[in-house]
Formats: sequence, C-alpha cells, structure tokens
Amino acid sequence: MKTIIQSGIKKSMSYDAYLNLVKELVENRMTTGNEQTITLINYTKLNERRMRRWNKNLQISSALKNKLLEFKIKITWLVITESWCGDAAHILPVFNKIAEVNYNINYRVVLRDENPQLINAFLTFGSKAIPKLIVIDDISGEVLETYGPRPSEAEGYVNRFKASNGGLTDSFKTDLQHWYNNDKGQNIINDIIQLLSHIESASVYQ
Repeated sequence: MKTIIQSGIKKSMSYDAYLNLVKELVENRMTTGNEQTITLINYTKLNERRMRRWNKNLQISSALKNKLLEFKIKITWLVITESWCGDAAHILPVFNKIAEVNYNINYRVVLRDENPQLINAFLTFGSKAIPKLIVIDDISGEVLETYGPRPSEAEGYVNRFKASNGGLTDSFKTDLQHWYNNDKGQNIINDIIQLLSHIESASVYQ
C-alpha cells in the first residue's frame, strides 16, 4: 500500500497547478480522464467556473479557523479527482481554504484515471467514486483517514434519494448543486474538523 501511496504523491500536483491544468483544458476543449466526450468537456468547463467562484467567495469563520489551528500533526492530503466531477468542483476549493489555514496540511491533487492502482485501493462500496481524500501521516507514511466522495449531509441526501428512487435523476443532480451553493462549504469544514480531531485523539493513545 505504501508503494501505491508514494507513487500517487509523486504523480500529484498542487491545487494551483490543478487549477491551471483545468483552465488549459477548458481553453483547448478537453477534459481529464480516459474519455473525451462533449458531455465531460462541458462539465469541465462548468466546473472551472465553479472553482473560480468558490476560490473567490468561500469564507471560514474565525471560530472554525481556531479549531483547525488546533491540529498539530504533519500530514499530506492526497485527493483523487477528475476535472469533470461536479462534486469535486465544490469540494476541492474548500479543502484548499482549510489547508491555507493550517500549514501542517500538505494538499496534493492526483487524477483518478492516471492512477488505477490508487483508486482501486480506495473504492467506495466497490465504486471508483471521486473526489476521494486520503490523509497520510508524513512521518510514518500510514493512511490515517479517508473522506469522500461527498460531505456527510450531501451523502445522506444522496443515499435517501437512491433508496427511494433507485438512482439519481437529472433534477436531483440540479438540487444537489443548489445544496452545495446554499451550504457554502460549511458541512465540509465541520466534517474535516471532526476528522482531524479524531486523528489527533487517536495519536494520543498510540
């Protein structure tokens, strides 16, 4: 597992480099991933706008910043994604804002289809769901936690709809985008604070 993780880190890029990649793809009418379809290309274009908006407008309150600053363990966040992923366009900018608050977090982005061994090691109920955050201890190289593909409230929303309807409809996907816009990243921030607190608590008892 450590070999797969280290390979993923070596192939990864910074968040800023990822933004530049997506911008370049949009300019050239392309997308990341193994498939170059019009639909995925259009999703990439839409997601580039979403990320720009979140990068500009997303706010973390002083109280939540103080909670994030309590985390003292040096870790790497390796986030598996693709440019066409709608959830990722809302989530990755929030991860970046959090990483900017706490410098113990080394935030890296890696593409799913270019790293099949990595995503296969971190399936979600057998699916290659993205985005997927892998939290790695910088000293031991061990995986401490994973997170994703969606924040807790959105995941519950999705699961309840699937249970009632057997799958996700286009209208539901639109509703989910509205949920992200209304939530303004706060569910993700609180999820991550809880995740970091769990990691720190576990380290105390090791």
